[in-house]
Amino acid sequence: MDGVRWLDGDEQRAWRSLVVVSSRLFDQLDAELRAGHHLGLADYELLANRSDAPCHRLRMSQLADVAMVSRSRLTHHVNRMEAEGLVTREACPTDRRGAFAVLTPDGLSRVEAAAPTHVAGVRRLFVDLLPGPGLATVAEALAGVAGALLPTQAEGC
Repeated sequence: MDGVRWLDGDEQRAWRSLVVVSSRLFDQLDAELRAGHHLGLADYELLANRSDAPCHRLRMSQLADVAMVSRSRLTHHVNRMEAEGLVTREACPTDRRGAFAVLTPDGLSRVEAAAPTHVAGVRRLFVDLLPGPGLATVAEALAGVAGALLPTQAEGC
């Protein structure tokens, strides 16, 4: 293949390490949340994203972008979470096609209860393994990649 910029040894090692780390890290965090709170990592992340959002709500389209899932997959996910009483939907007053996913008091309670388990896992399995300047270097590098891949803007109430 002409013109392909093949990965050199360091680039390939970085890429493969990222693939292994992300897969194993997410699997472990998911298992810990399920065992302790009957809440998977995907549910936790969706709830946490709304707990940080203005008025505990995000447009479904924004939530799909943040959660890195298709809108149809998010719809199924939100339907299930709505049936569990963790979220509700509200129509968007400025766009009849849009809807907000809103965290319920029970959803907020569940994410707050699970947060210490999640943070302890993130610290033990990621943050504490990157001492000193390593963490700042990784954070800066990943923020640059994330910014290029997923530009989002929060929408107010």
